[in-house]
Amino acid sequence: MCGIAGIALKPGARVGPEILAALVRALAHRGPDGSGVHVSERAALVQTRLAIIDLATGDQPLFGADAALIGNGEIYNNLELRAEMADRPFRTGSDCEPPLFLARAEPDVTPRLRGMFSLAIDDAMRGTVTLARDPFGIKPLYTAQTSFGAAFASEPQALIEAGLVARMIDAEKLVELLQLQFVTGSATVFSEITRLLPGETLTLREGAIERRLRHDPIEPGEAPRDEDAAIAALDRVLEDSVEMHQRSDVPYGMFLSGGIDSATILALMARLNDAKVLAFTAGFDSSSVADERDTAETSARAVGARHERIEIGEAMMWRHLPEIVGCMDDPAADYAIIPSWFLARRAREAVKVVLSGEGGDEMFAGYGRYRVAARPWPFAKRMRARGGFDGLDVLRDGGAVWRAGLDRARNVTHGSKLVRAQREDIAEWLPNDLLLKLDRCLMAHGVEGRTPFLDREVARFAFSLPDGLRARRGFGKYVLRKWLEKNLPEARPFARKQGFDVPVAAWIAAQGSRLGELVARAPIVEQLAKPERVRAIFARADDRRAGVACWRLLFLALWYARHGFGRAVDGDVFDVLTER
Repeated sequence: MCGIAGIALKPGARVGPEILAALVRALAHRGPDGSGVHVSERAALVQTRLAIIDLATGDQPLFGADAALIGNGEIYNNLELRAEMADRPFRTGSDCEPPLFLARAEPDVTPRLRGMFSLAIDDAMRGTVTLARDPFGIKPLYTAQTSFGAAFASEPQALIEAGLVARMIDAEKLVELLQLQFVTGSATVFSEITRLLPGETLTLREGAIERRLRHDPIEPGEAPRDEDAAIAALDRVLEDSVEMHQRSDVPYGMFLSGGIDSATILALMARLNDAKVLAFTAGFDSSSVADERDTAETSARAVGARHERIEIGEAMMWRHLPEIVGCMDDPAADYAIIPSWFLARRAREAVKVVLSGEGGDEMFAGYGRYRVAARPWPFAKRMRARGGFDGLDVLRDGGAVWRAGLDRARNVTHGSKLVRAQREDIAEWLPNDLLLKLDRCLMAHGVEGRTPFLDREVARFAFSLPDGLRARRGFGKYVLRKWLEKNLPEARPFARKQGFDVPVAAWIAAQGSRLGELVARAPIVEQLAKPERVRAIFARADDRRAGVACWRLLFLALWYARHGFGRAVDGDVFDVLTER
């Protein structure tokens, strides 16, 4: 796991060392263990390293006969690829070296890789620079056209801090953020910066895009014969994925909630490890939301895991929220950033790698909204049919423009209605909210997050299942629950559980009038919302819809202080909002 950045150069362009040094500084939190630079007539590349695999010889850039590579992420089938290419002159034990050799035969290496990655390859033989992002979008990559050529980086803020693009904000994308909680598609909130889409490969020549490819994360698979066969096949594919995701030369642990997905990861890690699994669970000092720590501890005790309980209090949230929001340079106003950030801070004291359950719902149809969307007409309901501010009369213009990105994601014509609903989330919600949150909150502390459910073989299996093995008897993730019932019954997979929640609405309500006044006066909030309506909605933040709206407005005000104005976010929430 690392930070990467660089520029595919126009003919004759030269980049000064001060720009490369600025890119390294901006990405240092992603790779605190070292950095490397490579400059050729085609490209200038930088990488900051978080050393996980091949601690001794795995520094980047990596070099082949006619190419140089920098990468962010992990190639989990590194050992298998090396066995296939036993005749190649490997120089290191790095998991990113096989893609360098694969690129000699075909610059589009994505179909051969199992992993999470963003890669940049400077290819002297072809005269090109290739950028690639993994098919689920687990690892980020952003691009911008500059006077030097096509620049790229693991985080938008790096391109801005290096002076390669201006700090220009797209107000329409901020409205989308408020309405939806995340931003869709390739466009970001920064007018001059775009995302490489999940599964996208760009070939650049002379600083411009020559070719663009896109890979579907879901490949065809063979359907199991019946429920028993499905459970047995699921066991094999999940064990294989977790085993690969544990490959590491440094200590690792896991994030454990009270849910099905992380309990599944826990059971498999316990099976595969002789040492006790180290599991971290977050909870809150508030009675307004369910506390998952006791449920998680029951599962941890059943497999003999070491379980650490982390309590997050209201004072901690007010003190650190500007920092937490500040790490989300590509914004996702998901209040789960709060526990994710605190979990990562604690985990970094013991491990460099954590496994997490993200992706289980999307792979195995866990969300109730999928089943509602799959109902026959007229009982089906469109997912996210209403924006977070619809009907609240808070935004100056909260119209339908924000829906355009979701409409593009809904343009899926193959598969059942259940499959189409899952694919919609895999295209947008997963990479632009859940995985973005995981990446930024963990990398803020130099921790690598791994997601065994988001593996091409797991996806191949999951989407070969008939709908009835994914959703049955009012339950999503049916086959996953049946597997867990057999392998870790203490997790009570068929018990009705409350969704994971964070008590931000209760905390905001306790500071309603004071906070409402400060947020209403924030310049970006004044631009997009009606100040008198902002004050009014903060006065009733204990109402669920109002509480969500208040949280998003607070997030926006703090985010803009850091990434709109470019200010340091020193102090607590009230200090940052008071500063003008």
